[in-house]
Amino acid sequence: HVQLKESAAVQSGGSLRLSCKASGDIFSVNAMAWYRRGPGKQRDLVASLTSNGDTSYADFTKARFTIYRSDAKNATYLQMNSLNPGGTADYYCTANLYGSGSLAEYDYWGPGTRVTVSS
Repeated sequence: HVQLKESAAVQSGGSLRLSCKASGDIFSVNAMAWYRRGPGKQRDLVASLTSNGDTSYADFTKARFTIYRSDAKNATYLQMNSLNPGGTADYYCTANLYGSGSLAEYDYWGPGTRVTVSS
């Protein structure tokens, strides 16, 4: 059984770091990504990161966000700087991974963590 769990930590200067850790019977993790859904909006891809280290960002991140991962911890992180109220949303992490003993890879999602940015 595999689970993903997000958490958030406020940092100095108004930055926020989201963390997501996958736990359970995991053999290997492929791509990991962050999505968000703002109030009344559709879910959008924020950033993704492959196992090879290739990254992709949504235009709205405007070089303010950084995605990185720790393979040792089966975790991914999203560093968000210069946040504005437009960043208010539920943030979800997802991981494409092989479970132990599995012959196929599956996508797993965390329950999400709410980020509220005040003006």
